[in-house]
Amino acid sequence: MQWTKQSEQTVYSNRWFSVNLADVALPDGRHLDHFLIRLRPVAVATVVNEANEVLLLWRHRFITDSWGWELAAGVVEDGEGIVDAAARELEEETGWRPGPLHHLMSVEPSNGLTDARHHIYWADEGAYVGHPVDDFESDRREWVPLKLVPDMVARGEVPAANMAAALLLLHHLRLGQDAGR
Repeated sequence: MQWTKQSEQTVYSNRWFSVNLADVALPDGRHLDHFLIRLRPVAVATVVNEANEVLLLWRHRFITDSWGWELAAGVVEDGEGIVDAAARELEEETGWRPGPLHHLMSVEPSNGLTDARHHIYWADEGAYVGHPVDDFESDRREWVPLKLVPDMVARGEVPAANMAAALLLLHHLRLGQDAGR
């Protein structure tokens, strides 16, 4: 069963997103008004070191009034490549410049409301280049053992679904069957 967009108009817009109203036709012929948010792509990155520790940020999200572990992330600027944006965000938010970035996954975290696509990358090496420029975005930055990730997700310490999915996939890729040993 496929819904079909008949028209769409912008209700509000700024440089980061727009709120639009769409006229959507349902398969049975009915129509409904559906609000949606159009967003720039989001680039996400982290580093996993030789000790299988992942670089995370502990931060507060005022919208949900919740604390949790996250990866460095931000919007892709005009004219910027996604991989370049991921590297930039990691350095700005953590003070670590990643080595070559590997694509981990791309997800649509809330595709019933927004067209946001989050492109998640990781590196297996990085260099500390100094205190993060955007240190106001997190309370602290820590190297966390990947083996702890499943329990952290289960306890709700990684509340963002895209971050939880990425960390669990990294856990699987790096530790695989050895995770329980």
